[in-house]
Amino acid sequence: MAAGEDGVITADQLFLHALGDYVIQSHWMATEKTRRWWPALVHAITYALPFTLITTSPWALLVIAGTHALIDRYRLARWVVWARNVLLRPPGQELDQAPGQAFPDDCPPYLGVWLVIIADNVLHVAINAAALRWL
Repeated sequence: MAAGEDGVITADQLFLHALGDYVIQSHWMATEKTRRWWPALVHAITYALPFTLITTSPWALLVIAGTHALIDRYRLARWVVWARNVLLRPPGQELDQAPGQAFPDDCPPYLGVWLVIIADNVLHVAINAAALRWL
């Protein structure tokens, strides 16, 4: 079965995601990718390279690298979490967080950080699975 066939997220996809996002990513990439395009692009390319082990599709690799650069450069996971908080808040409840602020001020910092990291990983893995399946 080819990677991503039938919409399955495989162990090799998860492993390659972890390899590219945590093992290969340098401190320089991690600290600078949200400030400048060059580190974001270097990280996205080195992130996508391991996926050449499971796909030969240039389109899938382009989507994996391109979306990774955009998500990380603009910290899109925190906007996804913020939008979720806006859309799913109880009726009549005011939102006590600024646009793009993932969690309210009373959320413990460690919890907010980890929940955004988890949302970021879910975005990357879901996009990768779609690219590997359909491209």
